[in-house]
Amino acid sequence: MTHEYHDPVLLQACLEGLNIRPDGVYVDVTFGGGGHSKAILAQLGPKGRLISFDRDRDAWKNAPDDERFTLVKADFRWMRNHLRFLHAVPVDGLLADLGVSSHQFDTGARGFSFRFDGPLDMRMDHRAKRTASQLLRDLDEVALTDMLRKYGEVDAAHRVARQLVKANAETRIGTTFQLVEALKPVTPRAKESTFLAQVFQALRIAVNDELASLEALLKQSAEVIAPEGRLVVMSYHSLEDRLVKNWMRSGDLGGEETKDVFGNRTRPFDPSSNKAIQPTDLEIARNPRARSARLRIATRT
Repeated sequence: MTHEYHDPVLLQACLEGLNIRPDGVYVDVTFGGGGHSKAILAQLGPKGRLISFDRDRDAWKNAPDDERFTLVKADFRWMRNHLRFLHAVPVDGLLADLGVSSHQFDTGARGFSFRFDGPLDMRMDHRAKRTASQLLRDLDEVALTDMLRKYGEVDAAHRVARQLVKANAETRIGTTFQLVEALKPVTPRAKESTFLAQVFQALRIAVNDELASLEALLKQSAEVIAPEGRLVVMSYHSLEDRLVKNWMRSGDLGGEETKDVFGNRTRPFDPSSNKAIQPTDLEIARNPRARSARLRIATRT
């Protein structure tokens, strides 16, 4: 089940990064297919605890029946409150495998991929109000340009935004293939896949407010992780990785270093390395989606 749903990337490195103690308390804020969670549970003893988060109802059915395990059906931006409610603070390690699961990408009806036709939805949480199709209708050209530039790093974002506004005025863009069709006049030749991936990424991040969730998670990590506990984060694009790198290096999302009166750096975490861990060629061959993964590990000071 897990393999089909989502093949966990860099599994061994994540487990080593967490430095699991059999009686420890751990959090997996991105449960998904449960691959990482099940591997963590396998290293915990009878007194260990694992709390996992996922806002996607498709993921909930993967929950293992294990008394040491709790699944919180919510966005991880509310992690701190839920962990307090569950009397699980402080934790010994926190794992976040950001981005979209293979299952979400491969289910056409979810609208995450331009490879399948389906409703232009992209909501990770079915309880959220606004789909990607509605977002395209709600945003004007200026807001669309900003979204495409900021979240998709799309070249000539203003041209793309203008085309989307024009296409939407003619016929409402309601499916993934309608979006691909609407983008044709501005799609660069020989770079179709890259361009579409950037536009779809920008829309997805905006629909799910993903960067705000990540920022909230990183700030809360300093409050819930015990001294010597581990923060292990895997990201799949530069926007996420930059936030994670800045936070681990300086304790500031923008990367501003602060020092105490004695000139010592005051940062809540100590990164294990300045370089991110990347998957091997062998892992990428087995699981092509691992290609863009960047794993960073830090210890609570």
